[in-house]
Amino acid sequence: MEGILTIFFAIFLAELGDKTQLATMAFAARYGWKVAFVGAILGLGAVNLIGALLGDKLSDVVPLEVVHKAAGVLFIVFGVLMLFGKL
Repeated sequence: MEGILTIFFAIFLAELGDKTQLATMAFAARYGWKVAFVGAILGLGAVNLIGALLGDKLSDVVPLEVVHKAAGVLFIVFGVLMLFGKL
């Protein structure tokens, strides 16, 4: 249960105010909150399932420290791209 709560709070805080939440707001304005909520849950669920499955398999091949460092580098790259309007 501790892992679930840790992941929940990490994802919840990371996703607050991001593009996905803003897109969901826009969809809710057009389709209503129930349709937007279900669509967002299905979309995020699918993306996170892929991430979880790949992460599980990746951990068999690559040390966790390398995964953390690679994720950090990707976050920096995406941040720089967003800063300059390339993403």
